[in-house]
Amino acid sequence: MNTDYKIRWNWLKFMYVYTIVLPGFTGVTVIFAPEFYLSMYGWLPQDQYLLGITGSMWLTFAILASFGLRNPLKFLPLLLFQLSYKVIWLSCVVAPIWISEGLSVMEILFALTMLSYVIGDLIAIPFKLVFSKDKTTNSK
Repeated sequence: MNTDYKIRWNWLKFMYVYTIVLPGFTGVTVIFAPEFYLSMYGWLPQDQYLLGITGSMWLTFAILASFGLRNPLKFLPLLLFQLSYKVIWLSCVVAPIWISEGLSVMEILFALTMLSYVIGDLIAIPFKLVFSKDKTTNSK
């Protein structure tokens, strides 16, 4: 049974482009200039392995999002993963720190940027299609 799902093609493509640009730049910066990245936010030096994992993950998001531009529906799991980890990070890491210690202006801007991905993904992802049993749809 083929059901027509409301797919916001422009939003989907925008979220892939947004994921290419910002996480791509951030990933490259974290990997190749970690001191610059940390000083930009006024953060303390971090374990290079853990920082490298973060930078590698963001750069991977950017690379995979470039494939999502060509085939938006096949790369929905990328946006779902992005949405999931950012919601968890915002609610389980940022919110408790914000409540107990407060955040600097740069940390608030960073968190708001992450929140913009959450909002964008919530708008772009066709959840009815993702959670339907019938996976046939017209691709654009």
